[in-house]
Amino acid sequence: MSITATPTPAKALLNPRNHALVLIDFQSQMAFATKSIAPELLRNNAALVSNAAAGFKVPTILTTVAEKSFSGPMFSEITEAFDNQPMLDRTSMNTWEDAAVIGEVNRIGKDRLVFAGLWTSVCIVGPVLSAIEQGFEVYVITDASGDISEEAHERAVERMIQAGAKPVTALQYLLELQRDWARTETYDMTTGIARKWGGAYGLGIAYAKAMFNASEGAH
Repeated sequence: MSITATPTPAKALLNPRNHALVLIDFQSQMAFATKSIAPELLRNNAALVSNAAAGFKVPTILTTVAEKSFSGPMFSEITEAFDNQPMLDRTSMNTWEDAAVIGEVNRIGKDRLVFAGLWTSVCIVGPVLSAIEQGFEVYVITDASGDISEEAHERAVERMIQAGAKPVTALQYLLELQRDWARTETYDMTTGIARKWGGAYGLGIAYAKAMFNASEGAH
């Protein structure tokens, strides 16, 4: 039996309308002990993801733990991207055990969730395993998450993958939302985010545009 290919994307690919993003505990106290990723790269990737989600209008939940009493405010790179959207502050390490967060998940009504935050082995594993068990499809942005050691981060990622979570990276998340350079309404936004937070790829975009006025949307 032969298979006929068609020019249609896989249903498993993320787009701005088929998921909600949950950003967890990007706070100073949590970042101080994070050693699996350099703090400047963590902040960069958090900014990239946040600006991508905000720009593509992905419904996003921002949650903190003990913001006023212990852990401090969420990274400004995130709060600024979401125009100072209110935080859902918790006492539970597992975000999924907080009634206010679950209320927001149900209000948004997406059965596909994307997670990122600190720390991977506690604050990300908990809600990811809980959401999967309740029937949600779950993705984890692994390079916008971190832990107290590389070992802790990697074992947590492995555990989530074994449970069915799908790993993605920050730049991958941005480009998967755009997916076609001919989508002119979001082209400048996407390349602008990539130029600012996309590392060497962003430098390449800046160079190509400055030197040749190049555009990925043209054949």
